[in-house]
Amino acid sequence: QVQLRESGGGSVQPGGSLRLSCAVSGYTSSANRMAWFRQAPGKEREGVAGINILYGGIEYADRVKGRFTISQDNTKPTVYLQMNRLKPEDTAMYYCARGPAKGRWEVSSGYAYWGQGTQVIVSA
Repeated sequence: QVQLRESGGGSVQPGGSLRLSCAVSGYTSSANRMAWFRQAPGKEREGVAGINILYGGIEYADRVKGRFTISQDNTKPTVYLQMNRLKPEDTAMYYCARGPAKGRWEVSSGYAYWGQGTQVIVSA
């Protein structure tokens, strides 16, 4: 059984940085994609960044390109989301997810495994 546990959320001022971590436990041979999603109150869950953990292919949502970086450390194993130049509109609950590497990465229904989320608040 795959389990995901996020950490690293918190409160930060606009322009600041945070690094989220997603610790992975358990094994599945069919779930080679991991992604970060976020959901703000009253809004739909949206994909932020995705990574193919076998081949390293990376995708970003347009609104975070150039500010966020997804990476992985296979020795731990952990997936990270480095978030720089944060904006108030980045405020949301952030979730990591794992699923098969097929279909569009930003579609949440493609992921079978989810963490419980970590809260990010960007406010002056």
